[in-house]
Amino acid sequence: MSITKEVKASDATAQKMFSKGTPVEVSSDDDGFEGAWFAATIVKAVGKDKFLVQYQSLRTDDDSGFLREEFDTLHIRPCPPETLVVDHFSLFEEVDALYNDGWWVGVISKVLGGSKYLVYFRDTDEEIEFKHSDLRPHQDWIDGKWIMASQALMKLLYL
Repeated sequence: MSITKEVKASDATAQKMFSKGTPVEVSSDDDGFEGAWFAATIVKAVGKDKFLVQYQSLRTDDDSGFLREEFDTLHIRPCPPETLVVDHFSLFEEVDALYNDGWWVGVISKVLGGSKYLVYFRDTDEEIEFKHSDLRPHQDWIDGKWIMASQALMKLLYL
């Protein structure tokens, strides 16, 4: 059972936080992309609660440039702050894994040798191997603040 709380930024806050040129992350509700966050840059505001963004890694179908798309403020967040350098991840730690040009939330299911890890993705019931450099500590954007995931809670949920 999961509880989701949608927090909508006020117009003034969104306009200030998401001004032209601001690096952000965006998420999509399209099939196969739910829960992933993709690096983008704000191009311009296109309405009360919408912004045109340009992806930093996704390209147009004809490969002529980076893809642009409109998002409402519920699907845009600032880039997470840099955390202290993590020299290793622990079993059951919640992480973001860089996969198919986006950051996907998973849990360390096995610590392998050579700075590699198996990461389990609950939504797809998949387990994939990642290098340390393709992982970051998971953080949630809640009420306008970045919150580190609770490792203790994750242990309870995944045991």
